[in-house]
Amino acid sequence: MNTNLFHSLAGKDTCFKALSTDDAQEIHNYAGDEEVARFIGWNLMHTLAETREHIATMIKREEAGTHLYASIVLKSTQAVIGTAMMFNFNAKANHAEIGYVLHKEHWGKGYGTESVALMTDFALTVLKLHKVQAGVVDANIGSARILEKNGYELEGRLKDHYFIDNEYYDALLFGKILK
Repeated sequence: MNTNLFHSLAGKDTCFKALSTDDAQEIHNYAGDEEVARFIGWNLMHTLAETREHIATMIKREEAGTHLYASIVLKSTQAVIGTAMMFNFNAKANHAEIGYVLHKEHWGKGYGTESVALMTDFALTVLKLHKVQAGVVDANIGSARILEKNGYELEGRLKDHYFIDNEYYDALLFGKILK
């Protein structure tokens, strides 16, 4: 997998860079926020040490070739504002799953939409994937809208799939055929 190219993707307002424990504080600012972490599938990071450990785990997964991760950087300030990821690669079916998380101060500004567009284009032009998919918690309306803006279609719903804060939520399954 071409991690260097994934780490160098750039859009109008954002760009990607390799994950680094040097950015632990910036990543902790959103990974340690209950509102952000609630629907992303990561455990809430209570301490900076936990965030550093999580970053190290992600870097190891990427080095093993099972995942691609990048910090999402706001071009205007060079601040790390989120994380983009590709995982669950299926060589036989030629598809993968994407995920993304943004600091809540950057929600609703188009950065998530741009990040998904960058990953989708990378999946098509570099990885030559047939399909990209994403799963979101049904209550995460903003995340679903990001996918819809990028041409992903709602393909299914898994009832009561997630159990978060003592409450059940459905999983919404989105997909996009690339070629």
